[in-house]
Amino acid sequence: MLKNNKLKIISKIFSLLIFEILFIIYNLSLAPSALAQGFNGVMNNDLYRLQMGNLNSFSGESSGSNYNLSITSGETAPGLYSGTNFKVKAGFQYVPRGRGKFSFSISSAKVDFGTLTPTNPIQRRITLTVSNPSSPSYQVTASEDKPLTNTRTKDIIPNTTCDNGRCTKNIPGIWKNSLTYGFGYRCDGISVKSSQGITQSCRIDDLSFLNKPTSYKPFADSSKSEKAVIIMKGQKGTGQKANVTYKVNIPTSQATGKYKNTVTYIAVPSF
Repeated sequence: MLKNNKLKIISKIFSLLIFEILFIIYNLSLAPSALAQGFNGVMNNDLYRLQMGNLNSFSGESSGSNYNLSITSGETAPGLYSGTNFKVKAGFQYVPRGRGKFSFSISSAKVDFGTLTPTNPIQRRITLTVSNPSSPSYQVTASEDKPLTNTRTKDIIPNTTCDNGRCTKNIPGIWKNSLTYGFGYRCDGISVKSSQGITQSCRIDDLSFLNKPTSYKPFADSSKSEKAVIIMKGQKGTGQKANVTYKVNIPTSQATGKYKNTVTYIAVPSF
């Protein structure tokens, strides 16, 4: 389209993010009786299927009219270890039983940014929910398989470096300039549990996003062998929620087409 003898380019990009949800559960209460390594337990819904062993020689439950026995055999160095400044409860039998199971969910498995136009940033939000009724703490890590990539031409929308050009997967930066391009995220706690109660930070040991609504980070990029980053971390408690906000902005030179990548979340309880 020519106007005032200048060529005006409007890039239309349909960006789709597909999120894989994985979680690892080390909770003996999930394990039925087994006589070999692993119990072939299966956990699934319409988004995932997870098969895993129990990491023991055998485990299970035995009961009778006068007893109820929980069995775990083959663990490495189980027992209580303590010293002046520490206490270690090693072994699955130290996990409190009968308080429910660890669970992790995400409000949407797909995020569609729709049609993008240059210098007009688009934001989308999902909610992560963790229920951790038994273990002392948990963490959720995240990483992308690659930057947003054009499925036809392989052009990319690079990960943001924020307005100062220096934000990283570990250090956020201010991103509010409409001429700063790329893809990034921020995380805000809703009901994350800490030792002092509810916190508005996604991580009880990191307040870098707190009270900084224009701060963002790029995701860790596994195509560059970058290690996944902890984005949510809390303590014991059910129904813990955090909002993850995604932001994407493109220049006029961005190639048209459909852009896609995959972000993987892994939630792990800590014992």
